[in-house]
Amino acid sequence: MNSKIAQQLNFKHEPVGIVFANEKPAGARQFQEGKWGCVMFMLAAAVKGETVAFDKTTCGCPGGGTGLGFGNQYTNFAGGEECFKYFLSIGNEHWEAGKTTGEQVKPYLRPEAYQHFMHGERYVKSPELVGTFMECLPMTEVPCRYVIFKPLKEIDEANEDLRVVIFLGSMDQIAALTVLANYGRGHNENVIFPFAAGCQSIGIYPYREAERAEPRAVLGLNDISARVYLKRIIKDDVLSFAMPPAIFREMEANLAGSFLEHDTWKQLVELSSE
Repeated sequence: MNSKIAQQLNFKHEPVGIVFANEKPAGARQFQEGKWGCVMFMLAAAVKGETVAFDKTTCGCPGGGTGLGFGNQYTNFAGGEECFKYFLSIGNEHWEAGKTTGEQVKPYLRPEAYQHFMHGERYVKSPELVGTFMECLPMTEVPCRYVIFKPLKEIDEANEDLRVVIFLGSMDQIAALTVLANYGRGHNENVIFPFAAGCQSIGIYPYREAERAEPRAVLGLNDISARVYLKRIIKDDVLSFAMPPAIFREMEANLAGSFLEHDTWKQLVELSSE
């Protein structure tokens, strides 16, 4: 599946498609069952040309399982949802059950992970507000066994169930994608930027958008932890831009005659290459 957008904007990183499937592609990379891993590791592999697969037991972490659409996996967080609420906010050192759980899991955690568990990631002000954050998430149960990441150019849309198209772009490229997403709509709120985990911004939020009569694109990677993991691998400063196939096809059809053929865009490209 070729993308005229990818060719026009000259992305450094290959666009990726998310495919739903009941069989794992031959040779697909996959996390070991029950082992920790960040979905961003696998996204980095996919933009480098690999095919990767996830299921409920190989999604890397509860947040990743939730973000990819395997239901509410926060119930499987060490200590359950309550410990997750303290982990994302002020830390589990602030309540007895959290401290007890911390001691139980300490032998199995990396030192950095243990510090985060006990002292909190501080991304949300309070455990109560983390609960509200979780209630706002568009929890999804995907209708398949596997969620697959693979380079978009290798996807056969006629025979594969493509659900999301993902670009990783520079600030200029993200700006161009945002303009293009609004170009033929007649209103200007066609890209959303929710506060969410990196995997949620490419998974459950675009899944939800696909259910809208006029789906929007989802800007992502405002997740500081995801940015650290991804930047360590691809050595680049990017945001994600994910969308259901319907808006991707709309944007592809709107290239001709758009600003991308105009001198202002060409000037920006020239300045970025200096």
